Amino acid sequence: MLLPPDSSLALKEWAVAVGALAEGKQILILRKGGVHKDDKEFRVVHPEFLLYPTYEHQKAELLKDSYREDLSRSIAENDIPGLVMLGYWCRVTDTFEVRDESALNSLSEHHIWTDDYAQKRLHWRPKQPLTVALLRVFELQQPQALPVLDEYVGCKSWVELGQDLPLGYMSPALSDDEYESRAEVIRETIAAV
Repeated sequence: MLLPPDSSLALKEWAVAVGALAEGKQILILRKGGVHKDDKEFRVVHPEFLLYPTYEHQKAELLKDSYREDLSRSIAENDIPGLVMLGYWCRVTDTFEVRDESALNSLSEHHIWTDDYAQKRLHWRPKQPLTVALLRVFELQQPQALPVLDEYVGCKSWVELGQDLPLGYMSPALSDDEYESRAEVIRETIAAV
């Protein structure tokens, strides 16, 4: 698979979820949109991007019990105020629109969030579908630390970094075969509902 030399776009995601993606514990994200006026409806604006870890809305009670320790670790690792560490790049391989609880519930074993929280995401702005995106994640050998600029702040999904960050050598979170096997299970699960 040919990987790009640089990237200037990042998707904001909870730091604990970025960790789960990076460690291969999950390969999907659940997105509905942000409260920012330009981000009311979530859409994949580009199929390749960096993962921008966020800390503001993470809460232990919104995670399954087995991921709560990961949350504590992600918070402890955020030890340089005013900087964001970009260490993971990904490619979207699939997107699905989920509109009902039965489809969402069928994905429960594939993500870190409680079923209650996942359903709250589904029902927020009920006319809009919940986007399920499968991400092929790669770790940057040389993570990039950026100062958190005013334009990065706020409840929005996408961040234009204003510069091309060199990606350098990257290693996949999962092998090709393992990723494809897990992605196929999710595809079949969604198709069966």
